[in-house]
Order: sequence, then structure tokens, then C-alpha cells
Amino acid sequence: MGTGARTLLVLVSIWGPESLIRQRPGLPARLAAQLPHDEYQLALVVHPNERSLLGTYELTERLAPALDVGMILPDPHEGWASVLIAAYALVTDHGSVALYYCAAQDRPVVSVHRGGGELIPGSPMGVLLDRIPQLERAKDIVDALRAYRPGSGHAAAEAAFAPPGDAVDRLRTEVYALLGLAPPTHDFAPRLLPSPAPATRVPAAFDVHVETTAAGVRITRHPAGTGLPGHHLAVEHGAAGEQLTRSAGLLYRRPLPASAAPVGLAWTADGWTRHALSAYPSCRSAAALLPSGGCLLRVRGHEQTYAVQVEPRSEGGRMIRIDPAVALSAVHARLVSPQPALDSRTVLNCLLGERTFPITLRPATDAEATQLI
Repeated sequence: MGTGARTLLVLVSIWGPESLIRQRPGLPARLAAQLPHDEYQLALVVHPNERSLLGTYELTERLAPALDVGMILPDPHEGWASVLIAAYALVTDHGSVALYYCAAQDRPVVSVHRGGGELIPGSPMGVLLDRIPQLERAKDIVDALRAYRPGSGHAAAEAAFAPPGDAVDRLRTEVYALLGLAPPTHDFAPRLLPSPAPATRVPAAFDVHVETTAAGVRITRHPAGTGLPGHHLAVEHGAAGEQLTRSAGLLYRRPLPASAAPVGLAWTADGWTRHALSAYPSCRSAAALLPSGGCLLRVRGHEQTYAVQVEPRSEGGRMIRIDPAVALSAVHARLVSPQPALDSRTVLNCLLGERTFPITLRPATDAEATQLI
């Protein structure tokens, strides 16, 4: 899904006038603006009836502000179930999907249901909504998730799904009896759910908020234009519009696939950073992400060119890597600040959420400067 080490927060919407998508249509976009892009991934599960009513085009147009900044809209047939299993937390209306989630795992669930005539009082879903936190404002989402008490959802789900482990056989027997048919004698092996697809759109420009602390440089990125401007605007060249590109404080370029042209043409990392600072006078730093995994950074007014390398972090047998563009924002913020100049070789800590990633900053070599991008 492309979520990586981020927290996957899934919104679920039933169909009809009391659904999340009807009552709170702007909530996905507000959450996307509120939550740091490098710490959270959003997905929205929409009931098939609502998707059929609106149609794919109308639905994606309505959800464009959230989809444009990386929200996932999974397939309504099976993809939604894969996303639900992967979710760390759920935001729900009064639809029964939340009960499926609580039956499978005890993770945070919060409600946006505002009441109405569709929910049956005392039903398992009604009991669940009475026990979980209520989300009134998007900006309170983190506090609402923390307010969830373990066990609140599982107890409500138990009342809806019984007897555990035996329901499928009982249902099959009953359904075949209603059809007047004998149940098949062979066993049925459930298919694995499909792997969910990643977001179809990802932001290419970020308002970067910077906080310099004794422990390092804290970076919080939000998709450009969704909130207040930050310390600088970081923009991926070639992926964002020209207006954003010309406004960038930090402009970076990712490696391109090898050209199939009969006579190839490609920038070197050093050549492109020089070109970018010349072509975009408002840009203070230009950087090329190298195929080797490092970055080459040039800062306007600095004589030397820098090599930037961010180290991965080990957690529980996994290696966590951050987008090199995050490290570039941390280094850019430090180099353009009025603080004393850094040594020729420096290790700078980048703080991202609760994690710390060391960044090595040193003069770039000729080999790095001439790498093709």
C-alpha cells in the first residue's frame, strides 16, 4: 500500500443520508491536512451502494482534495477488507464494518455518528458506539484515538458474531436448506484477500514545518496548500505544477528511468543543481536524489556542494527508511539558518514523529557530482 512505517488510519462509510460521506463529506480532506504526511496514511472504505449511486467519477471528484494528497480509496469488492485488516485505527459511522474490525482485532475505534433513525438502540453497533470516543473535530483525532479503551470494541462485536469458529458451517447448512439443496460434501478453502493497491496520487509539494531542538531538527510535512505555510516549501521538480516549483525554497529531483532514445541525454547531479538555482531565482537549495540512495545538495551562496546520506533505523527486526526528501528538508533548514557553520563532516539528527534518523552531511565527491540522474 505504500504505507511503510506510517500509521494507517481508515475511515469507513455506510450508505444513505446518515453515513459519514453524507454527514461529514469534508472530513477526509480535513484529516489529510491535519495529520503529518510522514506519520499517517489515510484510506476511505465506502459502501458499494454509495459507490453505485454516485459512480466512480462523481465519487472521486468529490473526494479529490483528499485523494490528491495520498488517500487510498480501495476496491469495493475485496480490497476494502485487506485495508481493514491492515488498519491501525478506524473512524466509523454506524455501519457494521466497525464490528468486523473489532471482532478481528482490538485496536482504536472512534465514532463520527451524530444520531438519527437508522441505528437500532441496544443493537451490537449501538453498544459499540456508546463505548467508543466521539470525534467532533478533525484536529482532535489523535486525542480521540488515545481515549479509546482496549476491549471496548471487542465486547460489542462478540454479541454480533456467534458462535465463533462455527458460524460459516451453520450458515451454509441453513442457506442450502432454504434452497432445498443438499450441501456439498467437499471442503471449501477460503481465498486469500488481494493485496491492496497503493494511493494513485501522491503529493509532490510540501509545506515543511521545522523545529530545532537540542536533540536535532524536527520535520513535519503537510501537503502544500492544506494548512499554514511552514519554514519552507519543498517541491519535487517535474511532479508539481510550475507555480509551486517557482515558489520552492527547496527544489529536488528524483532519478529518471534510463532513456530509450537512440542518442541519450541526461543531467549529472551537479549539472542539474546548478541549472535549477539558475532557472529558479527564488529557490535557496537544489538537490538531486542519486540512484545510489544518497543526495547531492547545492545551497545558493555556498561554495561547496554537499553529499547527504540518511541512515535507516532498525526496529523489531525491520529496517525503517524515510524519504530522502525529508532529510534534505532537515539539512536545508540547518544550512540556511543563522546558526554557526557546520563542520566539513557532520551528523545531524532528523526527528520524525517519535523516531530519530541520523543524517551524514559532508562535501560531495567528484563521483557523486557526476552521477547521472
